This record gives sequence, structure tokens and C-alpha cells, in this order.
Amino acid sequence: MYTYLLSISAVFIGSLIVYIFKPNNQKSLKLLLAFSGAFLLAITIFNLLPEVFEDHTYAKQTGVWIMVGILLQKILEYFSKGAEHGHIHLNKETTNIPVLLFISLGIHAILEGFPIHNTEGILVGIIIHKIPVAMILTTFLIKTEIKKPVILLFLILFALMTPLGTFIAENFEVVQGYYKEITALVIGIFLHVSTTILFENNEGHTFNISKLLIILLATITAYLI
Repeated sequence: MYTYLLSISAVFIGSLIVYIFKPNNQKSLKLLLAFSGAFLLAITIFNLLPEVFEDHTYAKQTGVWIMVGILLQKILEYFSKGAEHGHIHLNKETTNIPVLLFISLGIHAILEGFPIHNTEGILVGIIIHKIPVAMILTTFLIKTEIKKPVILLFLILFALMTPLGTFIAENFEVVQGYYKEITALVIGIFLHVSTTILFENNEGHTFNISKLLIILLATITAYLI
């Protein structure tokens, strides 16, 4: 039960930070996002990849599923406008919740919930990843013309998607039979999201010591967990 509560709380922590403190320091938010991306990437490499490649007989097939995950995330981003890695480019005058944004984020969140119950460190990685994403998502939503109760409903449903994925993975035998394939798919999604966070916003390809130290700290933390 605590797994569900922790993954749900990540969204509300991010949202409450925005509502209470109204942060407007984009540099700090980018560094937080960089930490989350590096942590998620490191957890994927240290924990998830060794797990799915234990069976060398199906190594190439596993690789195919990872590539499918990368391509799937690329498709989802066309509808989410990059919300998973900190970018939302939608009309601020909208009065309705963007349905495609919700569906895309929902699919992403459900899938990332699958390996939580079986892989050490992934829950922490997802929580650290979700907090800045929730901050960015909330910041965008409150600047639109969407009514506050509708925004709250959106955030509640979004928060429930990852626990839903975990619940499905724990209780449905059909899904459990394809655990490694689904996990490989999730690895592809994590690789795409985390590397995009780390390398997409390298302004002018200049050396950024703060970002480098943040990435190093996140990597060491992920290794020690």
C-alpha cells in the first residue's frame, strides 16, 4: 500500500510546491529536472537493464522491445507535447483539459508503474521524476482558462495512473507472463525521457558545471540505493 501512496504523493508534492511557493526560478527547476532525468537514467542502467538481460537467449528480442519503447515514447510526445520531460506547448487560452495530453501522460504513467513492485530503486526514481514534471504541468494548467476543480480532477487522475500500472502488474497473471517484455518496453520509455531531459536543453552546447555536478550527484545516489 505504501508504494501506491508514495507514487501518488509525488504528483501532489509537485503541485503543492507550485500552489504554495509559486516558484519562478527556471534555472532551479531545470536543475531539478536534470537531477530527476539523471537519476531515472542511472536507475534504469543499474537496475532494470541487468534484470531484463539475465536471459541471454532472448537478448536480441529484449533489445527489440526496448526500441519499441523508445519509439512508443516518441509517438506519445506528439500528443503530450513533451510534458514528460518538462515541455508543454499548448494554447494558454484553452478552457478544456487537453484530452490527448491526458491520454498520452496516462499511458506513460501506467507503463512506468509496472516494474515498481519488482525492481529496487525504481519507485524512488519515478517519484523524483514525477515531482518536477507535476510542477511544470501544474504551472501550465493554472495559467490556462481551465476551471480549478477540473485541474484538480486532472491531477488526481494523473496521480492514480502509476499506481494503476503497479496494481495491474501485481494482480493480473496475463500481464505477469509478459513481465520482461513490458519491462523492456518501459526501459525504452525511460531511456528516451531521461536522455531528452539531459541533452535537449543544453543551451548552445556550452559547458555547464552546475548541471554536470547535479548529474554526477544523481548518478552516485542512484548507485548507492
